Amino acid sequence: MSKVEMKIHKAIEFATKSHDGQVRKGTDTPYIVHPFEVALILTQYGVDEDVICAGLLHDVVEDTSVTLEEIQQLFGDRVAYFVGKRTEKKKKSWEERKQNTILQIKELSNKEELLLLCADKLSNLRSIKADLENLEEEKFWVRFSRGKESQKWYYGELLKELSIIKEHPIYRELYQLYEEIFQKR
Repeated sequence: MSKVEMKIHKAIEFATKSHDGQVRKGTDTPYIVHPFEVALILTQYGVDEDVICAGLLHDVVEDTSVTLEEIQQLFGDRVAYFVGKRTEKKKKSWEERKQNTILQIKELSNKEELLLLCADKLSNLRSIKADLENLEEEKFWVRFSRGKESQKWYYGELLKELSIIKEHPIYRELYQLYEEIFQKR
């Protein structure tokens, strides 16, 4: 195994242990499926191993007892930087957290940060679309702390701000799913 593969393997193991027992909102799907999908999306588009590791680890600080310092010690400054950019402060309201994410897009300093955010949101919308195909729409949206209209607002604002990478395939798929979920239903 190469050094790159070892680092990614270590991140897979760490994320799996950190998210052990967690499930996706309103489902029995293990939560780890989401970080794995984010990493897969990033891998498909050729980002480097630090960004892939950050994709695997992007929710561990936010959703577990793991600290950013631990991520830095285990995976280095660059991975910790990317994870820190994706970590929401859970003590704030949903609206404050989402507004902060939207505002932060203007501060993201490179394409890799934008792609990490886009891959995270793309994975979320893929899950939403799949779940909507199996549930009545009214029953589906109650699983979120905010309903369909708030989710539509959030993803719509993200797309506006992320349009600086609108030619990238990750953005195009995100936009297409937004249209299918929020505009055509």
